[in-house]
Amino acid sequence: MSSEGSHAGRPSSWLAVGVIFIGFVVGGVALCLGPAWIMFWVGVGIVVAGFLVSWMVHLFADVVVDAPRVIPEIVDYSLFGSRSAKRRGGDQGESIEAPVATDTQQTPHG
Repeated sequence: MSSEGSHAGRPSSWLAVGVIFIGFVVGGVALCLGPAWIMFWVGVGIVVAGFLVSWMVHLFADVVVDAPRVIPEIVDYSLFGSRSAKRRGGDQGESIEAPVATDTQQTPHG
């Protein structure tokens, strides 16, 4: 199955999410109305039923795999957008002449 760049999901997954959402709404309204404990527990039951539906339709297997995202190599970190010589990914990459402490070619670990 190829990805088309959509995270829409299957209708069965949306059904499970909708049932869980309705349960949360019923429970939340019940807490605002008093609290109305019977209505609250009905909402909890609806949420549990939604979790059972999500288990039956394999909700967490409904994953869309996108193509890998490519981050551009040239990134200018200067404050006002001026192109400095010490920007990452410049014409020849980093232009800092002195090695930094984590450079394993100049300073070994230990």
